[in-house]
Amino acid sequence: MTSRLASLNEWVAQVAAHTKAHQVHWCDGSDAENRRLIDLMLDSGDLVRLNEKTHPNCYLHRSDPNDVARVEHLTYVCTQERADAGPNNHWMAPDEAHALMNGLFAGCMEGRTLYVVPYCMGPIDSPFSRCGVEITDSPYVVVNMRLMTRMGSEALARIERDGSFVKGLHSTGDLDPDRRYIMHFPEELSIQSFGSGYGGNALLGKKCHALRIASYQARSEGWLAEHMLIVGIENPAGEVRYVAAAFPSACGKTNMAMLIPPEPYREAGWKVWTLGDDICWLHPGDDGRLYAINPEAGLFGVAPGTSEATNPNALDMLNEGAIFTNVAVTDDNQPWWEGLDERVPARDWRGRDYDPRNGPAAHPNSRFTASIKSCPSYSSQAENPAGVPIDAIIFGGRRAQLAPLVLQARDWQHGVLIGAAMASETTAAAAGQVGVVRRDPMAMKPFAGYHFGDYWQHWLEVGKRLEQTPAIFQVNWFRRDEQGRFIWPGFGDNLRVLEWILARCRGEGSVVETPVGYLPELEAIDLTGLEERPDMATLLDFDADGWRKELTEMAAFFQDFEPRVPAELHRQLARASAALG
Repeated sequence: MTSRLASLNEWVAQVAAHTKAHQVHWCDGSDAENRRLIDLMLDSGDLVRLNEKTHPNCYLHRSDPNDVARVEHLTYVCTQERADAGPNNHWMAPDEAHALMNGLFAGCMEGRTLYVVPYCMGPIDSPFSRCGVEITDSPYVVVNMRLMTRMGSEALARIERDGSFVKGLHSTGDLDPDRRYIMHFPEELSIQSFGSGYGGNALLGKKCHALRIASYQARSEGWLAEHMLIVGIENPAGEVRYVAAAFPSACGKTNMAMLIPPEPYREAGWKVWTLGDDICWLHPGDDGRLYAINPEAGLFGVAPGTSEATNPNALDMLNEGAIFTNVAVTDDNQPWWEGLDERVPARDWRGRDYDPRNGPAAHPNSRFTASIKSCPSYSSQAENPAGVPIDAIIFGGRRAQLAPLVLQARDWQHGVLIGAAMASETTAAAAGQVGVVRRDPMAMKPFAGYHFGDYWQHWLEVGKRLEQTPAIFQVNWFRRDEQGRFIWPGFGDNLRVLEWILARCRGEGSVVETPVGYLPELEAIDLTGLEERPDMATLLDFDADGWRKELTEMAAFFQDFEPRVPAELHRQLARASAALG
């Protein structure tokens, strides 16, 4: 063990002693190791083999019924100063959190194997990538981390070269909901998770590292860790431009990441390339532009609603080598979930004979894990160590009224305001009242690892370092008519809006200037080939009274984060208010 790995070896030995692990296994990420772990879980019943003819090398995992989702109310950011975590995070003092977690981890791996999982977030050879090591007692976590990250020997070699890594410690414990915590120590670059086997709580490379810890790293190192997809859009001339986009849940993020152009665009030669569906790390380049990498290597997607109609590219990924969690199965042991097709499942997500009186067959938060390279629209540029240059950043939300189909910010500073105030309305599927506006800045509300005021200021500072800032836009695919029907067709037809966005990035495309940004002229978006022309006048309507109310609500929202809200955001609000009169 070299001196640069000595600290890792010492940490593993300490954890093994404290948890009383039966044995220690250092993961190399090999096919043989993966096969052994899958066989182990098949023997234990932790995995079920799915239909080998239709879904070769695919498996189903059924988690404990009380362990099926992220536990945000038990997720803490543990900074020395409470104010640094911000009102956007639950906080616990580091000493208190360590004492609590040390007590939970004591002896918890007795009779179990401790797995050491070295991983790299981002291409192995990228200067923008960052490494971590997760210690876990869950073979399910290991096989998922192999799909979701660059895991194994190459990552360990990178850690040896860099001499640094994020420490992640996880145990399923006894799956007791009253003994379940996820602690983040950003000042220590470490994570501790106990009592859950669910992916969002247990795959520590994902939201825990790639967003909460990475956003803190990014602030100190001068880059951005964001909850964004990355797509490349190729025009008929063969030119590819790259876009990063942030959407809260239920706003079409994965669908946009794997967008299939509408028929007239496909015939003309337009293509869309998938680089990432969930997380994006943005770095200022030497040329003054902003470059993006996807730190992940796989997708941990929500199954219900994924179908041939909504996202055929995602569906195509799941025919081989995928792991499903808490989906139902058909009588011939194929995975099934609500919205997939008209078949009736045989067994539900708990393994019971399907009975609609027991609720949905698949858990509403059931998941699939798959390598992004399985995606038919996958771009090899996802492995480019330099990243890809970003022309546009898009913030989206779900608004029945007010928000237009697309709006362009005047400049970077105005764009930060748009992102900081982005919002969606609750739907019938969400708990509570329908139509309530909820703010989710940059879609990072559950994931920013420090105070939102400091986070917005960091966005402004990154913009100052760029000679050519990406243009920033807001989109809303969910505007409704008086009968409550969606006006815009959505899905693949969203490329029509992206075409206008990229034209604006080149300084082209006709616009109408409003006090809150630039709108397309009514004929600016190409509607060729649509069977029914949408009501563009309503989609691009500017409601001055509605925007006055919106700006007032934005200002009230920012009050929760004072005194750290950047003065520039107040200036942007004041400018828009003055223009509205």
